[in-house]
Amino acid sequence: MDTSREIVVVTGFGPFRQYVVNPSWEAAKGLKMAGLGLGIEVHIKEIPVSYAKSQQVLDVIWQTMTPKVVIHLGIAPGAKGITLEQTGKNHCYKDRDVSGLCPDHHFCIEGGPERLDSIIDMRSLSKHLKSMGLDVIYSRDAGRYLCDFVYYYSLNRGQGKAVLIHVPASGSLASPERLVPQIQTIIQALLGQLDCPAHTTSG
Repeated sequence: MDTSREIVVVTGFGPFRQYVVNPSWEAAKGLKMAGLGLGIEVHIKEIPVSYAKSQQVLDVIWQTMTPKVVIHLGIAPGAKGITLEQTGKNHCYKDRDVSGLCPDHHFCIEGGPERLDSIIDMRSLSKHLKSMGLDVIYSRDAGRYLCDFVYYYSLNRGQGKAVLIHVPASGSLASPERLVPQIQTIIQALLGQLDCPAHTTSG
């Protein structure tokens, strides 16, 4: 068995509301085909837009796959560009999922910290990507729906080794042809940050 290959898991969301075909899942499938370069094994998982079922999928990922990092792709209706999310929030989940349900007491994890951050420094990553010509946005508020919920839960399960990237829900950038190469570049850059965490410090 080749143990030198590192596993990166990329997730997209299933259908919800008017999004019968979710652009985040189409992007995940495109990324699986495009790959991330030598030594990286890409696995993809579709996450149902359900609070309870999403936790079950994440439990399987973190228990069985030992990923280097898990990249969650979600859609941001109305967004014009790609957003890099730093933080997942634990409470105020009051919007109902596709099953018509909310989490108990509107929490992701009862008794958990109010917020969790990715080990990836999204601010420096966004500056780096902008210097490469990519139009990305840095954010600390992922919106309190399934994207934010999944991000927090995954950060908790993976000790911060998760990332949430919001992509446009419509428009030319929402097409896999345009989106996949940009996400590929973003993930390769954040993997570089993981491999060289001291790159943001001087000396």
